[in-house]
Amino acid sequence: MASLELLGFGSTGWGALLILATVMTLAVTATALAIGAVLGAIVAFAKLSGNPLLVTLGNIYTTVFRGVPELLIIYLIYFGGSSAVTSIGKAMGYEGFLGLPSFAAGALAVGIISGSYQAEVFRGAYLAISKGELEAASAIGMHRGLRFRRIIMPQVLRLAIPGLGNVWQLSLKDSALISVTGLAELMRTSQVAAGSTRQYFLFFIAGGCLYLILTSLSDRIFNGAERRANRSMPASAMGQA
Repeated sequence: MASLELLGFGSTGWGALLILATVMTLAVTATALAIGAVLGAIVAFAKLSGNPLLVTLGNIYTTVFRGVPELLIIYLIYFGGSSAVTSIGKAMGYEGFLGLPSFAAGALAVGIISGSYQAEVFRGAYLAISKGELEAASAIGMHRGLRFRRIIMPQVLRLAIPGLGNVWQLSLKDSALISVTGLAELMRTSQVAAGSTRQYFLFFIAGGCLYLILTSLSDRIFNGAERRANRSMPASAMGQA
């Protein structure tokens, strides 16, 4: 009964705070995925451009941010960024510490990590497009912008859905690391609740269950999006993809 009260929505319960923390986790993950999509698209373009310098820079980005521990990147962005902002503030005559907002720093850090994976997802999706379609578009005089809008982008997005689903799940789990910045997301709130009540097993299990609910719902959403995107494709084309 005491456990139900602690997880409830009464005056002594943590239920409302856990729900708000879950919403915060979704918000920071969605923001990170959007940041990663922009960075990933740019890096994928660079790696597909054929320009040696751009290809090298793209490879460096994906290698570094997929190889360095996620927590280290969060520390660098949050604490290193705060130190840089404070130094700039002192140079402009402001005395005192200027810290980056936890949400912005966390979303940026996870977004940079996400971008390194999304770049490979977009690159792989582009390479999976039938070269015959691209050659046919060029043969009928379709200019580059129209070819990108009508052929490349729709198919890249369709082919990238499964990979983006995996990146979303990865970013959702990485968001737990943002708790080191003090952001009241699900992991941080579970830690605070466990420490305040000394019910560590209860609240960490509750937090784990909420993460599982989020990942299960995410799987359903991405699977539904994949089916919807492929419903107009013939079975043979889907098998080749």
